[in-house]
Amino acid sequence: MRACESHVKPRPWSRPPKGYDQGLRVALLLIALAPAIGGAQAPALVIDAPPELAARSRLESFDPQPLAGIVRMVGLEDAGPPIAVVLADEGSAAARRMSPWTAGLALGNEGLIVLFPSRSPRYPHDTLEDVLRHEVAHVLISRAAGGRPVPRWFHEGLAVAVERPWGLEDRSRLGWELVAGPRLTLREIDALFDGGQSAQSRAYSLSAAVVRDIIREYGAAAPAGILRLLNTDIRFDDAVARVTGRPIGAVEDEFWDRQRVWTVWMPMATSGSVLWLAVIGLAALAVWRRRRRAAEVRRQWAQEERAAAERDGRPHE
Repeated sequence: MRACESHVKPRPWSRPPKGYDQGLRVALLLIALAPAIGGAQAPALVIDAPPELAARSRLESFDPQPLAGIVRMVGLEDAGPPIAVVLADEGSAAARRMSPWTAGLALGNEGLIVLFPSRSPRYPHDTLEDVLRHEVAHVLISRAAGGRPVPRWFHEGLAVAVERPWGLEDRSRLGWELVAGPRLTLREIDALFDGGQSAQSRAYSLSAAVVRDIIREYGAAAPAGILRLLNTDIRFDDAVARVTGRPIGAVEDEFWDRQRVWTVWMPMATSGSVLWLAVIGLAALAVWRRRRRAAEVRRQWAQEERAAAERDGRPHE
C-alpha cells in the first residue's frame, strides 16, 4: 500500500448544489453516535517522539475516543492493534524524503503514522490533531479493506469525509476546482496525486467531492459496504457496482452531471462574451432609463407651461 499524505490546499468561496449535504449529515450523525449504537472502540495510539518535541505532550493527551466513529464508518467491528504514531522533526530522513507541504503520512498495512509537527497544518487541517485524525482514518480504511488495493481517490476522499464535517472551505475549494479545471476521470484524479502541489490539491478536493457524492446518493453505509467487499477479494470496480447498483463509469458520470451548475453554467456566466453582453445590456438599460427620465421632465415642463399660460390668459400650443 502506498503511503497516504495530507497536503496543503488553498481556498476561495462558493456554494454547492442544494441538498448536497443531506447524506453527509446522516454520515456524520452515525460517526457521532457510533460508540453508542455499534459498540465500536477507538483504536489505541502509541506515540513515539523525541522528548524535546513539544508536540509530544499534546498528542499524548489527545483523546482517541471520537475516533471510534471512524471505526464504525469504515465498517470495522474491531479497530485492530494499536497504531504507532511517530513524530519526526525536519532533520529526520522521513522529512527529507517527503515534499515540504506534507504534514503527515500513513502506512496503512503497517499500522504506522508519521507526523511532521514543525510543518504548520493548513487546509483541510487547522491543527496537528486534525492531521492525526486524517491519518488514523487511512489506517482504518486499509484495515477495513483487508490490505487489498484501494484507489487513491477513494482512500483520500473517504479519509477527508469521515474525519470532519464538510465546511465552508471545502465548499469553496470544490466550487473553485469545478469552475477552473476540466472534467476528469477517476483514473485521471488518481494520477494527479503523483504531480506537484497544485495537482495534488485538486486531486484531494475532487476525491473528497466524489466520495461525499457517493454517500449522499447511496447512503452513509456505502463506503463500508465497498470496503467489506474488497476484504473478500472482490475488485474495487465490482464492489462499487454491487453497493450502488451502478457501474463505476456511471457513478463517475452521474457525479459530474450533478456538478453541472459549476461545470457548465458558471463558466458560461463568467466567459468574456457573456460579460461583454452584460456590460452592453447594462449600458443600454442606463440609456433607456435616462431617456425615459428626460421625456418625463419634458412632459412636466410642458404641463407647467400650459398651466402658466392658462393663468395668464395666453394662448398655448
